[in-house]
Order: sequence, then structure tokens, then C-alpha cells
Amino acid sequence: MAKTMAVNAGSSSLKFQLLEMPAEQVIAQGVIERIGMDDAIVTIKYGAEINAERLVGHSEDDEHITLSKDGKGKKYENVTAIKNHQQAINFMLQKLTDLGIIKDFNEITGVGHRVVAGGEWFNHSVVVTDEVLAKIDRLADYAPLHNPANAMGIRAFQKLLPDALSVAVFDTSFHQTMPDENFLYALPYEYYTRYGARKYGAHGTSHRYVASRAAKLLGKDLKSLKLITLHLGAGASITAIKDGKSLDTSMGFSPLAGVAMATRSGDVDASLVYYIQEREVLSNEEMLNILNKKSGLLGISTISSDMRDLLDVQDTNEHADMAIRIFINRVVKYVGQYV
Repeated sequence: MAKTMAVNAGSSSLKFQLLEMPAEQVIAQGVIERIGMDDAIVTIKYGAEINAERLVGHSEDDEHITLSKDGKGKKYENVTAIKNHQQAINFMLQKLTDLGIIKDFNEITGVGHRVVAGGEWFNHSVVVTDEVLAKIDRLADYAPLHNPANAMGIRAFQKLLPDALSVAVFDTSFHQTMPDENFLYALPYEYYTRYGARKYGAHGTSHRYVASRAAKLLGKDLKSLKLITLHLGAGASITAIKDGKSLDTSMGFSPLAGVAMATRSGDVDASLVYYIQEREVLSNEEMLNILNKKSGLLGISTISSDMRDLLDVQDTNEHADMAIRIFINRVVKYVGQYV
């Protein structure tokens, strides 16, 4: 039977799910982390209990495989050198074959790729063409941590699975319904017309799913509801939804804006950024790197970007406690604003 793969390619990671179509049954899922390193971590879950964590012992046939209590759910884990995304994808596809999950690469007839920034060019998912890929490249300034990696993943899959249909699913497309009073910044209008300087948001795929799921659980028509959806992880955003459409969202021109995140600052007065940059003699690139990778929970706590680490020491570490309180404060502010 035909199989489709859903892919989220990050700068140093590759997350995926393999689905049996048309039933949309997840038959395998996994992640490859630390791509570009000699100790990349590969994890693949498969079998009848794909989401089970009750893995109790190693398979007699392969030391890298652990089994669930009933032997139906399996997890493959390995640490190996993987130098780039193409090698990661090739390793993953070959391992899916070795584990008997697919017979050969040709069983995968379609690949859906998460792409963070679609700008105003894309308000829905599209089949990837050379023109689409070129636009994804051009939108890298809108999501510098994400779009280059997304494009890299698309190209790697196209090389290894040339006959599979590639589809790009954009984080920003859901937010294209925002009215101009919510997406425009109070800057000279010419910057919008020249450079597309506006709010685009992110995590749209997540917010759309959570909204539709909430409507289903409530037994209501999504178009009749007013909802506030939260996507809280290393990246975090909050969206106000009305009549099933995005009305406003916390992320802005790029995924840097909004609430404080794992390593991203969230909203900061632009004049303060200039003030620090001038006194620290930082280039634009260095300043953006600080805002994107050295701020948020990590910047305030000084010890970790992982909320779990901070919660473990909250009672004894003042900075960890402060970071947690700031995160909660920013989330509550946005929820209150949207209410």
C-alpha cells in the first residue's frame, strides 16, 4: 500500500512520521538529532504500540531495539556519525527498510514538509516546484533558523525519492486571515509595500489542529467558536481564533517575537536592542544570534533552556525561578489581551 511521510527538518534535526494511506495510520515515527555531529542520535518507534513507552528489554536480534511488554511495540535507538541532512534521510530510509517497515524506498509516494515561513506568497499547502523552492529560499530572512533547514530537507528528499510527490505545508498560511489592524506594524507604510514588513506568525499548523480538535471535543462547529490556542514548547506562540480563522497571534515578522521562549527573547523594545548592540559593539548578526539563541529561559536562568531543568531547581535557584515566572507572565499577558 502507498505510504506518505510527514517531515519537519530543523537545522540539526529531522523529525518524521510514516503513514499508511489512505487510512492515515501512523506506522512509524522518529527523530534524528545532532545532525552534523559524530554522535547523532537516531530514534525510530514502530509496531502496534507506536506511542507506548513501556519498553522493557532489548531484542535478542538487535541490541539497538527495545520491546514493549507484549512485544508488539518496538523502538530502535542508535548513536552514529551523520554529517548532513541527506545522509540523515538516507540512513532513516535505509533503516525503515532494514526493520521491515517498508519494502523499498518506492513505497513512499508522497512527502509533506513543514516550512515555517511562507510570507504572503502562500496561504495554503502547495506541491513543491523549482519556483516554490526558490521562494522558500528567498523567505529565509523571515525565519533564518528554520527556512534554510526546511529547504535543505526538501532537496535531500527529492534527491533520494525523485518520484515521490513533495508538498510544502506552511506555518504562516493559517495566519493569512488576520486583518490589517492586527498584522501591520505602525511603521511607514512603504516598508510593508517594499519589504513585506508585517506580522506573519508561526505554528499555524499546530494552532489549526488544536482549534479543530477543541471544536470536536466540544461538539461545536469550529466556525461558531471563539478560541485561544497555545503552542508551548521550545518555541511558543498564542493565537486568537474567531469563526475558525486566525484573528491575531503572538509571533511577528519572525518567530522571535511574542512570549519569552527557550532561547528566544520574545518581545523587546527595539531601542533597547540598539542600546545594547552599540555598547557591546555587536554586529547585526551577533545581536540576532543573542536574541534567538542566548535569551529566553536560557538567558534569564543562565543554566538551561529546558523548562524541566528549571523546574527541578526552582526552589533553590533564584534565576531558574525568575525565568519560570517571566515565562508565565508573558503567556498570561497574551491570553488576557486576546480575551
